[in-house]
Amino acid sequence: MDERPLDAAVVGAGPNGLTAAVTLAAAGLAVRVWEAATTIGGAAATAELTLPGFHHDVGSAVHPFAAGSPVFRSLPLAAHGLEWLQPELALAHPFDDADAALLDRSVPRTVERLGPGYGRLVRPFVGRWDALAPDVLRSLFAPLPRHPFLLARFGLRALPSVALLARRVRTRAGAALLSGMAGHTGVPLSAPVTGGPALMLSLAAHEVGWPVPRGGAQAISDALAGRLRALGGTITTGHAVASLDELPPARAYLLDVAPSAVAGLAGARLPARYTRRLARYRRGPGVFKLDYALAEPVPWRDPTCRRAGTVHLGGAVDEIGASLDAIARGDAPTRPFVVAAQPSLLDPSRAPAGRHTFWAYAHVPNAWSGDLTDAIERQIERFAPGFRDVVLDRAVTSPAALEAQNANLLGGDLANGTVCGRQALFRPVVAVVPYATPDPSVFLCSAATPPGPGVHGMCGYHAARVALRRVFGRRDTRADEGDHAGE
Repeated sequence: MDERPLDAAVVGAGPNGLTAAVTLAAAGLAVRVWEAATTIGGAAATAELTLPGFHHDVGSAVHPFAAGSPVFRSLPLAAHGLEWLQPELALAHPFDDADAALLDRSVPRTVERLGPGYGRLVRPFVGRWDALAPDVLRSLFAPLPRHPFLLARFGLRALPSVALLARRVRTRAGAALLSGMAGHTGVPLSAPVTGGPALMLSLAAHEVGWPVPRGGAQAISDALAGRLRALGGTITTGHAVASLDELPPARAYLLDVAPSAVAGLAGARLPARYTRRLARYRRGPGVFKLDYALAEPVPWRDPTCRRAGTVHLGGAVDEIGASLDAIARGDAPTRPFVVAAQPSLLDPSRAPAGRHTFWAYAHVPNAWSGDLTDAIERQIERFAPGFRDVVLDRAVTSPAALEAQNANLLGGDLANGTVCGRQALFRPVVAVVPYATPDPSVFLCSAATPPGPGVHGMCGYHAARVALRRVFGRRDTRADEGDHAGE
């Protein structure tokens, strides 16, 4: 064990916990991370889930926000093995009776399929990712943004529902493609702020792509861990922390955990009024996930789907909306909206020679206990007749199985809390500095804090920056979080 006095202890080695640790270690602090699982990464991990030699992403598979993350882009992660592989097309969205809607790195080529309304939507922000992303991927109560007029213009498009945004595009293909991107949240298309994820995913496609990491999502986590160790930090795996009191004394504790776990970890350090507020934090929908080992690539009816790293299976807007509305009512969708990825088309290391991997999921109500396998496969077969004939093996991961793998994914909730209503903007409680708690040494750094879900590390980065100022007195002229009470 490192005998150097511990400055900061981080609980959880997901991307946010690792990013928090890297940020603190880069400031010269002694940092140690504890992880309950025997491997690091949380939902950003890769494993042989089906047959030997087939490497599947346990959670996330395609990573536009990781490739575009302001903090990841500032770190030398390539030196620790992270390599991005870009598909020819970011996304294909096939239909039964028309050519697929396509999201291309090129705006003009995308406009050819989606119509001029799509161009008018995104062009004010194209070429401005490095200015826009830091201002969007932060807390709403942060001090003045670096580019306030750009952010305000983005907000006018992002704050309404995607249903309103889709109407501005005015084409069937454009409306469906935007609705599918908002469908990643699992909330109804009519919900406020759903325009934001759709627009950010669109801009990411044009600015940084929708790439996959060579070797799988584990490469992101391993690169962050490599950077942490290079800075002198340490990681302990296979140790489930039940209480902060069992850890060595530290000046700051950063928790990459679900809000429901905070009270148990911190105990009497936190007042009951604060833990009661955390208890009101609402879970998001669950995920039902399938991983496939394939004898050959997916036999898409529309061959352009073969050129895309990600494929959305849900048809037109009405069908996507019906699927998401059913989940909001507590019902499993009969025709689920399916998000699929085909990483082995880009990365042959994911499968034995000539074979392929395929990754697909659909949202279901939180903690749903049924089996959605047949419904998902019917959606795949609908757009890829003969799909079942090329399946060698499949791994079925229910919401309960996701939670068993990772205690943060309560009820199969990959987003660590719904992004609907108040929680779309204020997570996990309404606070000027949501990363801070009433205990001046305890901070939250999971996806339950702003900017929310996604493999981007920004939750951990902002939490670490707050800890640096409040605990260690490291004033940062770039600071983009307020310095007020977090209670």
